[in-house]
Amino acid sequence: MESMLNKLKSTVTKVTADVTSAVMGNPVTREFEVGRHIASGGPGLSWRIYNGTKKSTKQEVAVFVFDKKLVDKYQKFEKDQMVDSLKKGVQQLTRLRHPRLLTVQHPLEESRDCLAFCTEPVFASLANVLGQWDNLPSPVPSDIKEYKLYDVETKYGLLQISEGLSFLHGGVKMVHGNLCPQNIILNKSGAWKIMGFDFSISSVNASDAQPKYSCKEWEPNLPPLCLPNPEYLAPEYILSVSCDSASDMYSLGVVMHAVFNEGKPVFQVNKHDIFKSFSRQLDQLSSMSPAVLNKIPEEVREHVKMLLSVTPTVRPDADQMTKIPFFDDVGAVTLQYFDSLFQRDNLQKSQFYKGLPKVLPKLPKRVVVYRILPALTSEFVNPDMVPFVLPNVLLIAEECTKDEYVRLILPDLTPVFKQQEPIQILLIFLQKMDLLLTKTPAEDIKNCVLPMVYRALEAPSVQIQELCLNIIPTFANLIDYPSMKNSLIPRIKSACLQTSSLAVRVNSLVCLGKILEYLDKWYVIDEILPFLQQIPSREPAVLMGVLGIYKCTFSHKKLGIPKENLATKSLPHLVSLSIDHNLNLNQFNSFMAVIREMLSRMEAEHKTKLEQLHVMQEQQRSINITNPGGQPEEAKSPPTSANQMDDIFGSSGVNGKENGSSAASSQPNRMSLTLEEKQRLAKEQEQAAKLRNQQPLAPQTITPPSCGNTQMKDLTSSLLTNMTSLNSLSLAGAARGTTAPLPSFPPPGPMAPPVANGFGMGFQGMGARPAVPGLYGGMAAATSAPNFGALTQNQGPSGKAPDLSALDSLFTPNRPKVTLNQMGPRPPAPAGGPWLGPFGSAPGAQTAAAGMGAGPGGFGMQANPFFSPQNFSQPAAAAAAAPGGNHGAVKHSSSVNNDLKDLFG
Repeated sequence: MESMLNKLKSTVTKVTADVTSAVMGNPVTREFEVGRHIASGGPGLSWRIYNGTKKSTKQEVAVFVFDKKLVDKYQKFEKDQMVDSLKKGVQQLTRLRHPRLLTVQHPLEESRDCLAFCTEPVFASLANVLGQWDNLPSPVPSDIKEYKLYDVETKYGLLQISEGLSFLHGGVKMVHGNLCPQNIILNKSGAWKIMGFDFSISSVNASDAQPKYSCKEWEPNLPPLCLPNPEYLAPEYILSVSCDSASDMYSLGVVMHAVFNEGKPVFQVNKHDIFKSFSRQLDQLSSMSPAVLNKIPEEVREHVKMLLSVTPTVRPDADQMTKIPFFDDVGAVTLQYFDSLFQRDNLQKSQFYKGLPKVLPKLPKRVVVYRILPALTSEFVNPDMVPFVLPNVLLIAEECTKDEYVRLILPDLTPVFKQQEPIQILLIFLQKMDLLLTKTPAEDIKNCVLPMVYRALEAPSVQIQELCLNIIPTFANLIDYPSMKNSLIPRIKSACLQTSSLAVRVNSLVCLGKILEYLDKWYVIDEILPFLQQIPSREPAVLMGVLGIYKCTFSHKKLGIPKENLATKSLPHLVSLSIDHNLNLNQFNSFMAVIREMLSRMEAEHKTKLEQLHVMQEQQRSINITNPGGQPEEAKSPPTSANQMDDIFGSSGVNGKENGSSAASSQPNRMSLTLEEKQRLAKEQEQAAKLRNQQPLAPQTITPPSCGNTQMKDLTSSLLTNMTSLNSLSLAGAARGTTAPLPSFPPPGPMAPPVANGFGMGFQGMGARPAVPGLYGGMAAATSAPNFGALTQNQGPSGKAPDLSALDSLFTPNRPKVTLNQMGPRPPAPAGGPWLGPFGSAPGAQTAAAGMGAGPGGFGMQANPFFSPQNFSQPAAAAAAAPGGNHGAVKHSSSVNNDLKDLFG
């Protein structure tokens, strides 16, 4: 890599040194910057051609430089003679002005080391193109090395040389004297130009109709630069020392032969014996073999043969050659017309430009780009011609690469983008908008192209607006999204709302409908659909355009209208439009078809949503049923009236069984408890906790006092005292009982598990119930029942039970009622009943029974096993054998059994 850089550096240094040495001290360098060496030309290819620019105007030029070192090997006389010959040729060229002659931009300047002058930009000489690379830079430039002439270039080039000779012969009465490929220059546009007037001969009688030319005798001892190229000279130069305009025509014939034969002339000349060579050549020309001209196109072969004739009068003159059919090629004629455009008026130009698009595809790209395009863009300064020139320029742009377009075409188009008159300019640009957006850089699109589109949408001409709206959808995919959303769409909406033309309004809606696919869903819903409701007119075409936008948005896969928008905005708007009296039957049917389709989809979507919600709710409900403990309180089903009553008055166990544990642990609904009930519940929970933490009772041995006077325990008094305390609990427990019919006394069965109390009796928290299935299934828990124990204490001395029928309505009506009168304390049993036998007198028993409802709660009247004396009339053995007893459900402690034996024998 380093070696390549060093090589490149040395090459650049060498070229710079060569250029510097070539033009050092020459006055040309004051006004012109000299660039790289690009070609060679002139007599013997002695002139080196450099590209350059004028310092003041930056205008591109070609700098011709002759280095005097090339002739250092000659004697001073010969050297001066060669320099004078070169000077003469440049001075003569500078005086002549014609499109077919090389144009001199700056006259010849001489310094000690070189000669130099400047011309129009040059590509190369015809000799370089045909393979003669003398005095070229090393390596040979690739553009010259690979250059191949097209047929149209060859035809038109030879036509240009013929026209140049016609000017010399007829206009200035001059013979060129050295017409050869070295003296034919191809300028940068590809035009062929004549130079090298070193041996030109002017007429001695320019005023006469038949000019005469004096010819110098050939001097073989002179240096080559002091003599014309003998291979292209007519025989009469050497053999008869005469010349005229026909001599140049012979040279043209040899040039034509060289062009079609890879640069080879007709004959090779021995320069050391020039006279003998020409004599032999003369004989060959007299009997020319057809093989000599076999590579020349057949349509011009005969004319070339005439040009190479030995007799000068047989040779066609320059004017005749310009009119031969060979040059009637459409490409050559087109190029010729371009070269004479400055002579045409606008009408002739417009007719020519109209037919040019048919010709351009037949021409080579290089010819079109470098010959025709510059001529077309030069017409942009004439506004009247722009509508005729612009289609051809854009047609050429289609065949160019993006780089060529940006470099060769866009700089000339940029001013045209801003022209608004004539109006056809906008129309042409709009028709080729896809080309402009494809090849123009993004920055230029934003600054030049899109502003032109916006101006077209806001133009006062309805035709321009219509065309713009029709064309926008064809290139909408090339417009970037921010520009479309922020600039283009608002102008289309404004044109639709503000115009008075129905065509513009309808085209605006159609344009919006076609570019919907390039917009996002929410922009359409938020900006386009609300805009439709702002359109004031109700013409059928406008209404169908609105319907089309709705339908396109609704049915497009990427867009779509949500069901909420359908229900609240789109459908109401469409339904109101559908009944407009301007619509015919088919249009109304179109509206209804879209409305039905929208309704169907909205129904399907919402139904699907509801079905999914229903399935989710069912799944949640099934989960809650399976795992009720995990169900949140908010998801519970509302309580029925029966559940509310159970929450207030208590409920039995799941299986209809109630015992102390289930009653004590049952939790009422928190939302239905009053503050007093919550306080009572807290106290009961605290009492239950204390009972659970109490140490179990153990038999104690009581040591009798040392006093010998021991008092015996009165069991009857103890029993009555206990029953008095228990009776205070009975009424409250009975009031909390169920409304089902209560049996007079439960069947015999085992007692609840005993818990020792302060009286030595085994009852679980004073709230135990018999474990008989269904016996007291409707009784409420003791923790939530109101206390009615005080009712028994209000009996008068007469012993009459109070009337409690007013409280019967508190119980559920779906069960047989038991009046509170029946639940109250019963009148004293007759004398001699079974209760008086074991316990003594009736008044004592009545007093004990009256105090059984004043306890703290836990036993109801029917639940109290001591409420009816019949409980104790049956022996324990019969109770154990009863079929309804639940053996094994409750365990009896030994202390309870012992107390019962002590009490009842």
